[in-house]
Amino acid sequence: MRRREFITLLGGAAAAWPLAGRAQQPERIARIGYLRLSPAARIQVFDDAFREGLRDFGYVEARNIHIEYRSSEGDEDRLFALAKELIALNVDVIVTYATGVPAARRASSTIPIVMATYNDAVAVGLVASLAHPGGNVTGSTFFAPELMAKRIEQLKEIVPAMRRVGVLLLRRDDTAATVKTVEVMEAAAKVLRVELHPIEVREPGEYADAFSAWNDRHIDGLVVLDHAQFIANAAAITALAAEHRFPSIGPLEWPASGGLMGYGVNFAAMFRRAGAFVDKIFKGAKPSDIPVEQATKFASVINLKAARALGLDVPSTLLALADEVIE
Repeated sequence: MRRREFITLLGGAAAAWPLAGRAQQPERIARIGYLRLSPAARIQVFDDAFREGLRDFGYVEARNIHIEYRSSEGDEDRLFALAKELIALNVDVIVTYATGVPAARRASSTIPIVMATYNDAVAVGLVASLAHPGGNVTGSTFFAPELMAKRIEQLKEIVPAMRRVGVLLLRRDDTAATVKTVEVMEAAAKVLRVELHPIEVREPGEYADAFSAWNDRHIDGLVVLDHAQFIANAAAITALAAEHRFPSIGPLEWPASGGLMGYGVNFAAMFRRAGAFVDKIFKGAKPSDIPVEQATKFASVINLKAARALGLDVPSTLLALADEVIE
C-alpha cells in the first residue's frame, strides 16, 4: 500500500471513531418535575394515574424517564420554593395541579408546565384561552363555579328542607377564582331559596373553627370545593360533618371518606391525561400551542350508609342516575 493511501485511510478511520463513540452513548433520559401539594400516601391514586398515563406513551421510570418528586406536605407556602428547586435540577417539564400551577408559573415563565387539573385556568389568567393558551402552561381544566352550583341543587334534592348551606373554600392569594365561584353559587342558591354561608380556610388547623361557625349559623348542609387539600383531608372533614350532622357533598372521592355525596369530574382520569401533554412536549410541541382540555364528563357517587346515619331518604331519581352507590 502506498504511503499516501495509508495516511488517507488512517485519517478516515480517525474521523469515524468519534462518531461511532457518540452513537454508542446512551440518550439523555428526560426529566420530569412532579410537584405535589399533599403527602404521597394521601393522593396515591392520582400519582398512579399519572404514571399510567406516561406508560400509555411508552415512558417508564428508570428506563427512559426520571421523575423528581417534591411535596409541600400540605404547606402551600412552600410550593414556590419547591418549584424553583425542580427548575434548578434542569427538569424538562413540571407537572402539578391546583395551587401548584400558579406557584410553578411564578417560578418560571419559560419551562413547560402541565396542569394535571386546575380550576378555570382562563378566569385566573394562567392561560389566554383554551384553544391558544400562550405562555408556558397547558393541560386540563374544569369549571368549578358551575360544578359547585350543581352541588347545591343535588344536595337540595336530598335535603328538601335545606335553607342555609355552608361552603368550604380555600383562602387564596389570588381571589379571582373564589369570587367567581361564590357569584355563580349565589345565583343558584337564590333560585333554590337557600342562604349561602361560605368560609375560606388556609390549612387543616382551621377546619374545626369553620364548623363551629357553621354550627352557630344553623346550616342544613355543606358543599365542599374541589381542591387537593380538601381531598387529602377528606376523612377529617367528613368526620366533622358527621359530628355536627351536616349532610355534605364534594368531589367524587368524598363518599368513600364518609361524605354523603360526590359529584364532579374524574380527577384520576385527568391526571392520567397529563401523560399525553408531557409526550407532546417531549416530541417538540410548545405549551403555548397545545390546546387546554376542559373536563366535560361528570359523575355522581352516593353513600347510603351516611344517608341512613343522618336520617335521610335519597330520592330514587338520584339513585338511578348515580354512577356508584356505597351501601
